Amino acid sequence: MDRYNLISFGSLFVLIFIGWLLSNNRRVFNWRAVAWGLALQLLFGAFIFFVPAGAQVFLWLNDALTKVLDASQAGIKFCFGPLASPPGQPGSIGFILALQALPTIVFFATLMDVLYYLKVMEYVVMGFTRLFSKLMRISGAESLSTASNIFVGIEASVVVRPYLATMTRSELGLVLTSGFATVASSTLGLYVMLLHQTFPTIAGHLMSASLLGAPAAIVMSKLLLPETEQPETLGKIVAPHYERPSSLIEAAINGANAGGRLVMGIIVLLLAFLGLMELLNLGLDGVAVLVEKFCHVHCNLRLENLLAYVFYPLALLIGVPPADAWEVGRLLGMRLVLTEIPAYQELARLMATGGLHYGRSAVLASYALCGFAHVASVAIFVGGTAALAPNQTKNLAAVAFRALLAATLACLMIAAIAGTFYGHGALVLTVK
Repeated sequence: MDRYNLISFGSLFVLIFIGWLLSNNRRVFNWRAVAWGLALQLLFGAFIFFVPAGAQVFLWLNDALTKVLDASQAGIKFCFGPLASPPGQPGSIGFILALQALPTIVFFATLMDVLYYLKVMEYVVMGFTRLFSKLMRISGAESLSTASNIFVGIEASVVVRPYLATMTRSELGLVLTSGFATVASSTLGLYVMLLHQTFPTIAGHLMSASLLGAPAAIVMSKLLLPETEQPETLGKIVAPHYERPSSLIEAAINGANAGGRLVMGIIVLLLAFLGLMELLNLGLDGVAVLVEKFCHVHCNLRLENLLAYVFYPLALLIGVPPADAWEVGRLLGMRLVLTEIPAYQELARLMATGGLHYGRSAVLASYALCGFAHVASVAIFVGGTAALAPNQTKNLAAVAFRALLAATLACLMIAAIAGTFYGHGALVLTVK
């Protein structure tokens, strides 16, 4: 290991310590959840990045997902014609997020519903559920929700709907944290679309990050919101609540409709948050002008730069080289207030223009950004989950921002795992 690998490895324990310091009950420490959660991440990281067979498997998955993404372009090009052509292709007029990238969500949402109908995803999810429940000694319901969040977003709350009404605050915290710290398969395709031209192996990275995000979410959630009650499903394996469509065609239709609603939700969210962000920045620019006029000090007070000061030391902590730590910190700040989509767009721009000095920085940033750990998610996940269990609205609101903090630390943890194993011939970590 070189010094940056060692820094990343050491940061895992520092992040755990930070999580414990921020706990709402430091006298309760779930050693089993923390130890197994960290061990699973390290074992998984070693398999992917050190074992040649593991690296080959994930390179194969990277190529497979890229081909699936190419297939998704058929419908997009048919509907939007030349407007669907990305930069560099004949007839392209430039990058248009709403017409070239966001429609992939509809395709992937449809594919996931088809796989659930065929019971492929059900077997995979139940496998992870048993793993988390047995090894980490957490309840069956929160294990199922966490496992489901590896592959879907807010829909993961639906699979544990019968158990939400009686969940403890710690369980609800993990339901939210795992939602914030992972990404849905539907949006995974979007991130690949944004980055694959500058980062050919990004699909393998993001699948790896999504898998690592689940045990990381368990670790951080149980540190910040330790269990002090008796969960109803502790020691039990529970089956997902799933309303099975009558046919494969109905499953595809349901998935397409859900994907369409998600696309519109993302567009509306970006319109609102980017506008509000710019309005706030206009005010901060005015303050900066006054400071420069009266104090003769030039400063940039834009929100993303202010948040970069917060995340800069954390970027250094997880092993980002100092030359790039400011930019990575700025990306993490953007994700917190603007969602991960503008942050990934900015990462792609930085990589294309040489704004990052090290491939390591791009890799760690791609992992750290891979999650819904942003302010908008609080409203989405709390509102969606409260709609399924109205009696838990107060408890969900009480743990929401602590869960967001836990998810942010979890995303930093999976980036630290990637940083621990970066280099040394790790095929899936290659940046071209």
